[in-house]
Amino acid sequence: MLSATFRCAIAPGSAAGLRTGVALLPRVSTATTTSSSSSTTTTWPSVGGMHPSPGQHAGPLGCMDHPQRRHMRTSIQSLAVPPLLPGPRTSCVRLRHSLLNQHPAPRHTLPHPSGFARLTLTPPLPTVSHGRRLSTFSPSSFRRRGPELFHNPTVATCTDHAARFEPGTIILPSGATVAYSGAKTGRSPADKRIIEDAHAKNVWWGPVNMKLSMESFEASRKRALDFLDKRDKIYIVDGYAGWDLRHRLKIRVICSRAYHALFMSNMLIKPTAQELASFGEPDFTIYNAGQRLADPSVDGITSTASVQISFERKEMVILGTEYAGEMKKGVFTVMHYLMPLNNVLSLHASANEGIHEKDVSLFFGLSGTGKTTLSADSHRRLIGDDEHCWTDTGVFNIEGGCYAKAINLSSEKEPEIFSTIRTGAVLENVVVNQVTGKVDFDDATYTENTRLCYPINYIPNAKIPCVGGHPKNIILLTCDAFGVLPPVSRLTTEQAMYHFLSGYTAKVSGTEQGVTEPEATFSACFGQPFLVWHPTKYAAMLSENLERHGSTVWLVNTGWTGGKFGVGKRIALDTSRRIVDAIHSGTLTKQLDVDSTLFPTFDLQIPLHVPGVPDSVLDPRSAWGHSNRAAFEAQLEKLKLMFDKNYEKFA
Repeated sequence: MLSATFRCAIAPGSAAGLRTGVALLPRVSTATTTSSSSSTTTTWPSVGGMHPSPGQHAGPLGCMDHPQRRHMRTSIQSLAVPPLLPGPRTSCVRLRHSLLNQHPAPRHTLPHPSGFARLTLTPPLPTVSHGRRLSTFSPSSFRRRGPELFHNPTVATCTDHAARFEPGTIILPSGATVAYSGAKTGRSPADKRIIEDAHAKNVWWGPVNMKLSMESFEASRKRALDFLDKRDKIYIVDGYAGWDLRHRLKIRVICSRAYHALFMSNMLIKPTAQELASFGEPDFTIYNAGQRLADPSVDGITSTASVQISFERKEMVILGTEYAGEMKKGVFTVMHYLMPLNNVLSLHASANEGIHEKDVSLFFGLSGTGKTTLSADSHRRLIGDDEHCWTDTGVFNIEGGCYAKAINLSSEKEPEIFSTIRTGAVLENVVVNQVTGKVDFDDATYTENTRLCYPINYIPNAKIPCVGGHPKNIILLTCDAFGVLPPVSRLTTEQAMYHFLSGYTAKVSGTEQGVTEPEATFSACFGQPFLVWHPTKYAAMLSENLERHGSTVWLVNTGWTGGKFGVGKRIALDTSRRIVDAIHSGTLTKQLDVDSTLFPTFDLQIPLHVPGVPDSVLDPRSAWGHSNRAAFEAQLEKLKLMFDKNYEKFA
């Protein structure tokens, strides 16, 4: 594509320029997070002696009718180089350029899934031209205005644009944004591809990491860039992955939805004004063209959704899915590959720290096990809720925000998380009552995977910067729907590796059709969809760290007791909290050192007493009752056989 040069005009996107049309939308304030001082950042290592170089169909949301399609002469890929405007985060750029001889694809605006319009409307933001010149026009007989580039837009700008230009978006009285991701309300793991390049020898190929050729990646990348080139508005978000200055990556996100920009502004670590001015070239770039379908005719693409990562090009391309979590997990996948190359263990885990003792705990667990809920403890400081790394000095959070499940969320059960629902927060795919304008957190009409995204400093007791020492306790969480695992047990190092590689939890699927049998789920390292290296590499690094730093590992079951799903009952959240409190206080360790019993089949050491927890709950055999002993033994053996069969691939 030919190069072009531009003249630009700058328009403020600050809260001061935002005018609201309805009382339901309050004055929006800009949320900022203070970052540490600038320092060196992690560089991509060489692989095999090679140093990697830098690098139409509209979806159901985020498309708006417009009398004229604008075309851009210069590819959006130019945004992967140092920022065009390293100045204020509140600026936007209008680029003038030559007209391409192309025909615009039609746009379609589909109705909001609930059938009613958004609750707020705002008049357009004022545009003030400052006549700032970047360079001159390229010679051409035809010139038109191109897309507006909003570089590091404010919360106010993202909120306003999402409400006005993305159908279905709702701004709650609290200021939080309710957004919808269209047909895809969760990740698409079957559509994830890793590009086969110089890094291929390190990748754990298989159902998790499926190969895609560089030629197919180039075709998909061009498709994404062509789509972004034709948008009316483009949002560019710069931020960091990793709170440890020695290992952080510079990430740039280029997207066409304001909701996505707000989401990633929360999830990445915000640079300071000084860091932003000298941000330079990113270490990794995400092109989110999720509103355009992928092309299944491209070799290796099997559906209209595709998420592709090239470690050599240091780029990620998203097509055919508007689910914001794909960007978050894409960044994690990159860190999950790059950190072990630097002898740093990356982990799919949450972390918190004692206020007085400064003791750090890591929480591993799949969705629905209570990882986010149990790590958000009012008596401890939150380091992070999902993704961390363990270095030679301790742990650090990868993210600048949190992405909590919102289904059944309440202020009574999870007050710290509920309190984050305010300006800057994003509620994803929730149902809003048409009459009251309130969110019904128990309604799963669109998806069970409703989400709440917010900056980590919205948690009152978050620790900023999000770093801590070496973990004293490591808690492996499981939700056992078979009802046979004990609520808590202490593991040996060998048992810890067994359960870490197993990554077990259970779920009940198809309950609407009357299917009530538990379904075992094994996800290696409690995060198999995001692994790049073979699971045993992460396990070996964890084992070394456990031996070096003397961390204690616990298996905590937050699932069923007294019977399997449909017969027994879910272990109360308060019970799980009391168990975790006993771990943190050291009470449970002292109890087990004095008096314990051995749980059969899995050979787990379990306590006889935990303060505030009925003794009968601690041993599943007692919870099932003597009359159901045979049924209990059968379920226990059934689960153990599934464990052993799954573990064969690691033996």
